[in-house]
Amino acid sequence: MPSSPEPTFADVPDRHRYELTIDGELAGWLDYRDDDGVRSLLHAEVDRAREGQGLGGRLVGSALDDARHRGLQVLPYCSFVRSYLGRHADAYGALVPEARRGEFGLG
Repeated sequence: MPSSPEPTFADVPDRHRYELTIDGELAGWLDYRDDDGVRSLLHAEVDRAREGQGLGGRLVGSALDDARHRGLQVLPYCSFVRSYLGRHADAYGALVPEARRGEFGLG
């Protein structure tokens, strides 16, 4: 039984978004906006035909890892990103500026 192709994650700065592709086809994306060392995560979407495969979590986790690697703070305006951060607060909660966590329901 052949294995499924692995998703590829990439920052696409000219489009202001992260993209997840599978076999060269766009499977999901996460739009962002940058401002003085803060990356606002605006909207995540996964292709309906690929929902339920955990791709949204992989996309958001990879985006948060990238923000941390770049030394950026994040503002999770996207409800899916907020939910992910709530479930993974130990790993990623510190990326949200402490003074703004309450604004996003992130204790």
